[in-house]
Amino acid sequence: MDVFECVSFMLVNDGKILLEKRSASKTHDPNMVAIPGGHIEGGESQTDALLRELDEELAVLPQQSVYLCSLYHPTGELQLLHYYVIPQWCGEIACHEAEAVFWADIDPSVVETDADRLAILEYQRLYASGVLSLS
Repeated sequence: MDVFECVSFMLVNDGKILLEKRSASKTHDPNMVAIPGGHIEGGESQTDALLRELDEELAVLPQQSVYLCSLYHPTGELQLLHYYVIPQWCGEIACHEAEAVFWADIDPSVVETDADRLAILEYQRLYASGVLSLS
């Protein structure tokens, strides 16, 4: 089975996380509330894909990014999602690919995929323990 690698980015600010309502026309996870992200293209590093996807989807440039974890997400294809926390960025957030983007409490119940719920739980666990420092 082919594994498709992706990056997902958790923009966080004042106890909130930026989420997207995926478009109904998306092949994978249509209409779902999820952490934004996208596929890593051939020959791209995770960092290159992160920068490209943040620009394409939200029109922002990260000033800081922290690798969080990697999780498998079985959808129409098997994806390996590499999650990054983005506590600082330049640019005004725009919605270029999703139906909508919005701020929500950092709570696993606000997303609709198991991988995203696990990533939020991992963020909460590491942040609370002081292992994940965003300063």
